[in-house]
Amino acid sequence: MFEIIFLSTISIYFVFIVVIIIGASKSFEKLADSDLPSVSVIVAARNEESDILECIQSLDKLEFPEGKIEIILVDDNSTDRTGEIIDEFIADKPKFKKVISEQVRGELKGKTLAIANGIEYSVNEIIMTTDADCRVSPTWAKTLASYYVDENIALVNGMTNQHDVDVFSGIQSIDFILLLLAASGTMNIGRPMSCIGNNMSYRKSAYEEVGGYEGLKFSVTEDYRLLMAINDLKKYKTIYPIDKDSLVTSKACDSVKELYHQKKRWSVGGLDSESTGIALITVSFLTNLMMILSLFFFSSKVIPIIGFKLIIDYFYVAPVHQKLGLKLKVGRFLLFELYYSLYVVAMPIILLFTRKVVWKGREYV
Repeated sequence: MFEIIFLSTISIYFVFIVVIIIGASKSFEKLADSDLPSVSVIVAARNEESDILECIQSLDKLEFPEGKIEIILVDDNSTDRTGEIIDEFIADKPKFKKVISEQVRGELKGKTLAIANGIEYSVNEIIMTTDADCRVSPTWAKTLASYYVDENIALVNGMTNQHDVDVFSGIQSIDFILLLLAASGTMNIGRPMSCIGNNMSYRKSAYEEVGGYEGLKFSVTEDYRLLMAINDLKKYKTIYPIDKDSLVTSKACDSVKELYHQKKRWSVGGLDSESTGIALITVSFLTNLMMILSLFFFSSKVIPIIGFKLIIDYFYVAPVHQKLGLKLKVGRFLLFELYYSLYVVAMPIILLFTRKVVWKGREYV
């Protein structure tokens, strides 16, 4: 009986994966460099003295038409040398601006308020965001901007991996690719369920049309909240092309504790998911629960089903790694499968008891 339930669950999971792959494989028209719209890049930074310099150095190397880009660095009330490092670097660079974020404004707080402050100082129609612990490729901004071929496209996202230096960070990088592949596939079939703010862009006019972050219910995943608000207008397209030239690389979590808080923050944000997201989360939970239970109901009939799940996941993420110019190591992939099954099953259970989020030294309930 267990084998039948396990195989049925895996089969449903396989159907979801096929649909995602179809959506993620979609291609989109692009503008020539000479036709690119003007952009404002916004980075919110709080106590990022160890990472902010490499981030803004990569932003300084962006390839973009002269006079059509500004970079706004928002110091989110840092208590370390973040602000000082920013000041020193941008002193002779007019395309950079520094903004000090307000500490609170109504229900707005934290990173969401910092980004909102940055947008208020921006002068261009296309807003782009990344994080202070990220490194962008020189072609990042112009690649995302090139997808705004008409006024109907209001939001364009890009893929993010993590700096793969050891097994721990390598597993996290695979996790990023897997999750964002699902976000790409669902968004491109018109059923958006997720996005990531460290590689995100949108029209300022669409942002203002939904009332900005002040007009949205506060969320620890402000990127998702904005995506769904724009999508709910039912008048714009949101797209998620998988394009090597728009890849962003972020810093992996340094410890299990930090990773736990990151996953919990994302999971709390995921509670607001609509039907597509809930369905995918449910199928993923049940599939990985079956993987764990298979260890307790182990038999010769279970082995090929487990193998089927591993094959599905490998050929789900491997082509995307190749398309992005990344190497997928089989050993790390197998360790990732164990890690993924454990946290996908454990996190919903944890949220039954506590939804407090701790991030960047702040608590959100």
